[in-house]
Amino acid sequence: MRNPVRNEGDAFRLVWFTLGYFVVIAVAAKLDRWLGLGAFLVETAGVIWWLSRDRPAPAGAPALEAPPAHALGEHRILVVANETVGGASLLAELHRRAEGARVEVLVVAPALNSPVRHWTSDEDPARRAAQERLDASLSAMRDAGITVRGEIGADDPLLAIEDALRTFAPDEIVVSTHPEGRSNWLERGVVEAARERFAVPVTHVVVDPVTTA
Repeated sequence: MRNPVRNEGDAFRLVWFTLGYFVVIAVAAKLDRWLGLGAFLVETAGVIWWLSRDRPAPAGAPALEAPPAHALGEHRILVVANETVGGASLLAELHRRAEGARVEVLVVAPALNSPVRHWTSDEDPARRAAQERLDASLSAMRDAGITVRGEIGADDPLLAIEDALRTFAPDEIVVSTHPEGRSNWLERGVVEAARERFAVPVTHVVVDPVTTA
């Protein structure tokens, strides 16, 4: 059976779906109790079918295969950041790690979106904004001599990490956030959850808004 909730967007859609489910039944029952029973049976059968079916992998999704092996002496770092992806302190931290070492970096920028845009499936603005920040950050890292590539990830940072682990196999994960009090990720406990869930060292880098490039 599929898990209907993989991220915040799915949870938001599930709430509205559940509300609509009961509204339809209530309206039908008010018109006629047998009509209400029929609506309940049809809707329930549809929900059971939807949850039990196998969801096909999205087009272009990476196959679940072993990530490519490391080159000799190579150290891989997975960076997960969105609004702080261009932060000076993040760049400095990666530059420090790259000094005197053969380092390859993958930067994943989750395309954070509003609940309303999630419900309407309008993710383009969020992806464009994330891509612009990511492109500027990758350019700065390359100028600093860091071997890096980047991609837009799932809106849930933990899911974005899971997806990246399938193909990148990092030696460590760096999660970049705003300071406490300004970071939604810290309020949600993303850093702690990543440390509990993934068998890879997780480093937390705080990027102050005033130092963000």
